[in-house]
Amino acid sequence: MKNIQFSLLALLLWACGAPVGTETPTGEERAARVTIIRDDYGIPHIYAKTDADAVFGMLYAQCEDDFRRVERNYIWATGRLAELEGEEALYSDLRARLYMTEVEAKAAYEAAPAWLQELCVAFADGVNYFLETHPEVVPRVLTRYEPWFPMYFSEGSIGGDIERISTQRIRAFYEEQQGLAYSEYGDGLLHPDPYEEPRGSNGIAIAPERSASGNALLLINPHTSFYFRPEIHVVSEEGLNAYGAVTWGQFFVYQGFNEKTGWMHTSTRLDFMDEFMEDVRQEGDGYVYAYGDEWSPVEEIPVTLNFSSPEGLQEKSFTLYRTHHGPVTHQLEDKWVATKINWDPVNALIQSFTRTKLDNFQAFKEMMDIRTNSSNNTVFADASGNIAYFHGNFIPKRDSSFDFSKPVDGSNPATDWQGLHTVDESIVIHNPESGWIQNCNSTPFTAAGPFSPKQENYPYYMAPDAENFRGIHAVSLLSEASEVSLEELIALGYDPYLPAFAYLVPLLVQAYESLGAPRGNAAQALAVLQDWDYRTGEASVAMSLGHFYGMAFNRLIGSPYALIPFNQQEGNVLNTEPEAVVEAFEQALAQLEADFGTWNIPWGEINRFQRLSGDIELTYNDTLESLPIGLASGRWGALASFGASARENTKKLYGSSGNSFVAAVEFGEKVRAMSLLAGGQNADPDSPHFDDQAEMYAAGTFKEVAYYREDVESRAEETYQPGKR
Repeated sequence: MKNIQFSLLALLLWACGAPVGTETPTGEERAARVTIIRDDYGIPHIYAKTDADAVFGMLYAQCEDDFRRVERNYIWATGRLAELEGEEALYSDLRARLYMTEVEAKAAYEAAPAWLQELCVAFADGVNYFLETHPEVVPRVLTRYEPWFPMYFSEGSIGGDIERISTQRIRAFYEEQQGLAYSEYGDGLLHPDPYEEPRGSNGIAIAPERSASGNALLLINPHTSFYFRPEIHVVSEEGLNAYGAVTWGQFFVYQGFNEKTGWMHTSTRLDFMDEFMEDVRQEGDGYVYAYGDEWSPVEEIPVTLNFSSPEGLQEKSFTLYRTHHGPVTHQLEDKWVATKINWDPVNALIQSFTRTKLDNFQAFKEMMDIRTNSSNNTVFADASGNIAYFHGNFIPKRDSSFDFSKPVDGSNPATDWQGLHTVDESIVIHNPESGWIQNCNSTPFTAAGPFSPKQENYPYYMAPDAENFRGIHAVSLLSEASEVSLEELIALGYDPYLPAFAYLVPLLVQAYESLGAPRGNAAQALAVLQDWDYRTGEASVAMSLGHFYGMAFNRLIGSPYALIPFNQQEGNVLNTEPEAVVEAFEQALAQLEADFGTWNIPWGEINRFQRLSGDIELTYNDTLESLPIGLASGRWGALASFGASARENTKKLYGSSGNSFVAAVEFGEKVRAMSLLAGGQNADPDSPHFDDQAEMYAAGTFKEVAYYREDVESRAEETYQPGKR
């Protein structure tokens, strides 16, 4: 565990309070100290005396809304997914155990400070009390939740870093015992599929001098899977008053705000994990690996995993291997490869919970110096008028003479990480002269326009991020923004312009000029694109043409991101031969005509929102009711992203990711916010809050957030204690 400097330790003690007692209360005793108020959209507002009791109520309320998603996250994280899904999931479980065994999770919990242990106990009590009071809900694998379960989340989140490690490569090593050739990327980490809808988020902060009210504004716009993050408000008498999005099963608000500060995480592309090729030989009954002039023993850990089968529960045993670099995850040719990531769950949970209780920029910056938020950038605003941006957080120091974009020689001590960069050494923007900050999973070197950090001042591994069309779009809008109100911030975040097509359509026109004018349908369709203002909308035929042409371009030629000048610094230029560009367009026309009978079809007839059930794996049906959506994919530069695709047995495109939970926040003497969820808060189709925000979502209509107690009570639909609803 890292040493925390004194001032930061004092901050943590102030923010989180001291333990309130040594005896663990029963579920009924905790429930009697918690009040849950459901507002008119079903959003739970949890009130309690202590932070721990608030966490208890928070988990209870999450389970009420969608127990199966809470359950699924912990089955996956604790390495027991194969008990639910069968033998194919064994290697997801093996990956989890490579980084954290049950013994280690329990030890991490025991080493945590008493106040954090208390929160972890309250987390477990909240889920267990829900199951106790809802006997009709039958857990599938985990029949009792334990306080050490949260230790499996290495960066305070659910998912994140570990999912980049290939389970196929783990299987090849631990079951098939074979080495693999280098991938096209030169390593074993998973990289984004160029055809997959981009995932990530937008964060935008507006300084007081650019806002209509003279207050700082923050746009919180995660682009996640739908129904992945519910909306919640949690309040205690120990200073907790956080509102925002929580990933199912977390006991802290992940992206949100309190009365004085707001935080928005966007996925970072900086290099925070590395692979080390180990020179291993057998010695006696075990293995040793070369390190400098010595040979060190490879740590061996026996593990037995269970998996479901038609014959019942089966088991399979493995021996896991670790070096000081981390677990051995695969083999490249004759070298074992250890994959090193951030794994500091206690400090990660400390950082994640503490963040929700801070009230100024300086305290927030000190919290960031815990440095465990490895997969995220952070956009910040506060009631004092500060806006800020932190590019990454967990950033290993490296010898830049080695190419860490590929596996490095683990036998050479010079390749070891040399500690972590401090926050002051990393890329931080604080109150830039531009009066605004944006990050859309893009380079930090355009985050504040001309007042952005300079690329040459930082090592490459700290910011290898490319520019994308969302970043270009945000910079263009913010450069002209002034006197921005909260409603105008929402409108800015929903601006329909799609800058990708300002690159793609002229290329198509030039291709036809080179090869000869099109005829028939192609000529008519090209004319529609030439007249287009590159704005999406339900009624737009050009949007239908543009989307299918862009997807064919991506498939036949490559990612349009390579057309952006910033991304061409390494000679990454697409070969846009006219024949290939025309072929992409003509394939798009053919697909539209085959799927819908015509290319001349409005976007809203193709692009749909549909929620038929609360299942984790949703199905879609062209013959059942759905809503038209005028939003577009983030890949084209849509800030309000709607990631849609055709599904099994469908022709229409159905959204499943993109704008999910969105909030716009204004900080002043009192905080004001507006928010929107995809669909609704509750996973039960019989609940009035299953899809009560669906039409609002289609229209981009936000609801006022009830933050202060008097506002919550004025909009109360139901008030109760856990177990007494």
